Amino acid sequence: MDKVVFSKVKDALGGNVRIVLSGAAPLSKHVESFLRVVTCSHILQGYGLTETCAGSFVAIPNEINMLGTVGPPLPYVDACLESVPEMGYDALATTPRGEICIKGSTVFSGYHKREDLTKEVMIDGWFHTGDIGEWQPNGSMKIIDRKKNIFKLSQGEYVAVENLENIYVQVSVIES
Repeated sequence: MDKVVFSKVKDALGGNVRIVLSGAAPLSKHVESFLRVVTCSHILQGYGLTETCAGSFVAIPNEINMLGTVGPPLPYVDACLESVPEMGYDALATTPRGEICIKGSTVFSGYHKREDLTKEVMIDGWFHTGDIGEWQPNGSMKIIDRKKNIFKLSQGEYVAVENLENIYVQVSVIES
């Protein structure tokens, strides 16, 4: 099947793809599995922010049990979860869930001329990402929510996710 069907997809990607790294938003398990098949390559998810100099977590190739996760933290960062009781997330529960906090030499020192914003996200040397994660038994992180569901677009405009979800859910051809 690889040579007959999927070689066209592989050729469209240059013909020599071995690893595809995805970031910016988590892929669902079925999408990641599908991409593995049609591209004949490893699909890895990563996680990081501008404030952490990009990559902080990256999945490991050929680890099927990491499908749907962003993998374990990279060696140069420390990561922990902080409970968010108002949203029902407990970092000390059997399945630890909470806000992802990152510490390390790659974490920024603060926002330029915005001490107020810096104090909001940097607490005791830990950068609070605003993303909610869930530790998996294999040591990888799964992104499950946002602490604040407001996103800043590239042109600087802020958008509430709920408004978009309410619009898209009305379209019959969109499942989720």
